[in-house]
Amino acid sequence: MSVTAAPNRDQAALWNDTGGKTWVEMQALLDRMLQPFADRLTADAFPGEGGWVLDIGCGAGATTLAMARRVGPKGLALGVDISGPLVAAAKARAEADGLEQAGFVEADAQAYRFDPGAFDAAISRFGVMFFDDPEAAFANIRKGLRPGGRLTFVAWRSPMENPFMIAAFQAAAPFLPAMPPPDPNAPGQFAFADGAKVRRILEASGWRHVDVAPLDVEAEVAEADLLTYATRLGPAGLALRDADEGLKARVAEALETAFRPYVQDGAARFTAACWLVTAVA
Repeated sequence: MSVTAAPNRDQAALWNDTGGKTWVEMQALLDRMLQPFADRLTADAFPGEGGWVLDIGCGAGATTLAMARRVGPKGLALGVDISGPLVAAAKARAEADGLEQAGFVEADAQAYRFDPGAFDAAISRFGVMFFDDPEAAFANIRKGLRPGGRLTFVAWRSPMENPFMIAAFQAAAPFLPAMPPPDPNAPGQFAFADGAKVRRILEASGWRHVDVAPLDVEAEVAEADLLTYATRLGPAGLALRDADEGLKARVAEALETAFRPYVQDGAARFTAACWLVTAVA
């Protein structure tokens, strides 16, 4: 008898170990950096007071909690994430804020059995680019929405349109072992860089009225947080995790040089080039 591997096994391993734990530790910094996206999503996707909203790849819960405040005590904002550490952090934040209408589930949205037609809307802030089989994932998410329910998410456009997001890896690369070029079709940060591909995935998984629109957002990272951000997250952060102090110091110097053009008045400012994607179940 053959055994079928669970979907998104590599992502589950990453986000339940180093990736998830690092994001928990960096939660406050990342929430500040990504606040403009949370504001946009909760405004655009708000289904009305008392609505039910599904947050895919909710991470430490910032967008789920923001939407929970908007839908109010008669509504529900349910965050779903494959990372146990991130879901635990999100649950603790909801409890601390007294938001009983915010719930969280540690699960893979590609395979989780959502109650059919339960939700009025689904949202995601950079959480939908990591599925092994995105068509299967979006078909499954659609089952959880009522007919006419709306999907709204943001995803990164291409690396070349986001020089700030790849600056750390480019600066650190000369000091690190060579890595193969990323596969644009593999799950990852820039997996949805091709807007036409995103449209094909959603239409193939049964969504209607698909719109994939460029969204450029002005964002920033405090200068005091910049080196921590650059050395803890992404491919550079993974590569530096077990590096010796001498190597870390050399990379830190290169990173300071690479980010200098972005820094002004105490913050590194950059334009985040994204897609704002909407569709109807």
